[in-house]
Amino acid sequence: MKIIENRKIWFSISTVIIIIGLALSLVRGFNLGIDFTGGTQMEIELEQQVEVAEIREITNQFDPNASISFIGPDRTIVQFRTTEDLDSRTRAEIFNQFKEKYNLQTDEPLIANQFGPTVGREIQNKAFLSMIISAIGMLIYITFRFELRFGIAAITALLHDLLVVLAVYSIFRIPINSPFVAAMLTILGYSINDTIVVFDRIRENVKFIKKSNFQQVANDSIAQTITRSINTSLTTLVTIVALYLFGVDQVKVFALPLIAGVLSGTYSSIFIASPVWVMLKEMQNRKTSYPSS
Repeated sequence: MKIIENRKIWFSISTVIIIIGLALSLVRGFNLGIDFTGGTQMEIELEQQVEVAEIREITNQFDPNASISFIGPDRTIVQFRTTEDLDSRTRAEIFNQFKEKYNLQTDEPLIANQFGPTVGREIQNKAFLSMIISAIGMLIYITFRFELRFGIAAITALLHDLLVVLAVYSIFRIPINSPFVAAMLTILGYSINDTIVVFDRIRENVKFIKKSNFQQVANDSIAQTITRSINTSLTTLVTIVALYLFGVDQVKVFALPLIAGVLSGTYSSIFIASPVWVMLKEMQNRKTSYPSS
């Protein structure tokens, strides 16, 4: 298994994905969802249970990205929120379509108003600060448990995972809402797990090498842990994919970034973190072998 020797390939794949995603975000921006932009909210009592697809036949005329959910003990109240600031005439038109389709007896919706962004600048800044604090905490822990170069490699892999998930959202124009922030923080915690497993094996194996063949010890360590990493990720993915396929809309918007994060985290623990560690160790050896005069 020559993972380390082919590191330029792995680095290139990640770089291309990240550059494409970030370039598209600069050109057309991220698809910020309702929680970031604000918009219009309506709640209508349908007096019966219906499918989301039926609701979207109406709401897609006004905003294909509208968020739809059912509330109430019998799930007969439909709530949808749209990033569009719909005026009173448009809201009345939407309600009349529901009234005609479902033979409603009421003459007005339960709620029909405009709202501001629930995820303001302060929450965004706090989320970003939380990520920074988490990364610093992980760097300190890994440095204490292993060494500084392991910590730098692990943080590089974490940064890779966050950028890849952002790139995926940019490329596919997936709406970014408040669950996305929670998912990104979750990815930070999950993503480090596989990396530490590989690093722990590297630390054990490096004791037995006679020469500074860090490429070989990293390749051997990856080979010894890759089955565990893949199996762990697969069992996690099965659960998250099931949530995405069969969950309600609120669950899906949380599960989607987790799917991307788990895939990216598994990839980075094998193809990013360990090669970065090898590069750092080789740089250290070169400086030791050729000290400055």
